[in-house]
Amino acid sequence: MATSRLSSVRLFCDKHSALTEKFQYILSLFPQNLVFAFAYGSGAFQQHGHKSTEENVVDLILVVDDAEAFHRLNLKHNWKHYSSIKYLGPHALASFQEKWGARVYFNTLVPYKHGLLKYGVVSSSAIIADLLDWEWMYISGRLHKPVMPLVLPDANHPIRSALKHNLQNAMHTALLLLPDSFQEEHLYHTLAGLSYSGDFRMSFGEDRNKVKNIVRPQIERFRNLYASFWPGLAAYAEFNSTTGRCEQDTSPAARIFHLNLLPKKIQQTIVHEWNRNGRWQDVEDVFRAAAHDTECPELVKEAVQKTVKASSWTQSLKGIPTAGFIKSIRYGFAKINKMWKSLQRTHGES
Repeated sequence: MATSRLSSVRLFCDKHSALTEKFQYILSLFPQNLVFAFAYGSGAFQQHGHKSTEENVVDLILVVDDAEAFHRLNLKHNWKHYSSIKYLGPHALASFQEKWGARVYFNTLVPYKHGLLKYGVVSSSAIIADLLDWEWMYISGRLHKPVMPLVLPDANHPIRSALKHNLQNAMHTALLLLPDSFQEEHLYHTLAGLSYSGDFRMSFGEDRNKVKNIVRPQIERFRNLYASFWPGLAAYAEFNSTTGRCEQDTSPAARIFHLNLLPKKIQQTIVHEWNRNGRWQDVEDVFRAAAHDTECPELVKEAVQKTVKASSWTQSLKGIPTAGFIKSIRYGFAKINKMWKSLQRTHGES
């Protein structure tokens, strides 16, 4: 295994040698042509309500330059990971990945020696489009939250700058949704919740307390993830690390500043919704009017919800043939069971 892979794991796992060994083993299962890879969710970081990460499914995203080449090699090494769609061959798998849903191909409930895996394969071109423009707000949304990098992109790879741009996108969006004064944890709840806003699975099949469970034990990780962006926002917002209080300018001028820096997909959706009455206005006119409108936060919220809703539906439908019918049923029941346990915990706490 390449040294860069091991070192990137150690950066996050020095205090947990068993965890390091687990993720080293997981990486060894796959072809070595990965551009970027990360683990996320309750299988990577402990979440509120979970005693540990050990019993949870490990969720991975594997980024590759050539999807067909990856699937060709992966079929040789991990034939059993795939559903019956594998008989169509690597070209068909790559085509299905690149043309449908959020451009991710998932293999679900894959057994390995430490438990179960779920891994998504995405091309570098697709993830860059999602990070920069929120084209599907799918992988980009997962990266609004702390993740565990397993393979880091080369220093000059465009994914590096796209990752930073994605976090900036999230900050501008969250600030448009928030009031002029708020607590640090409220910011992280808003950031973490962007990718769940509009996701139909949050109404059926997902843990209702998912955002809270993600944020509560990871305040420090969220702080580290977004700390570098505060200086660039100094003219419009500030964060007091001592009190945990955030203050921001919510004037029309500040709103226009944020609106102009939203990702392209969200901007396009805002303009489209604004012009539904048939009177066409260009981006500049729409943003100027929206910035003076008291409903500006709602406009942004609806644009995010529409983007997430579309990709969550199409990607979930795509998951049926890629996982196979039986695994899809098992995975769905596991999600519903998780949601039910969360509701019971919430009832118990109240």
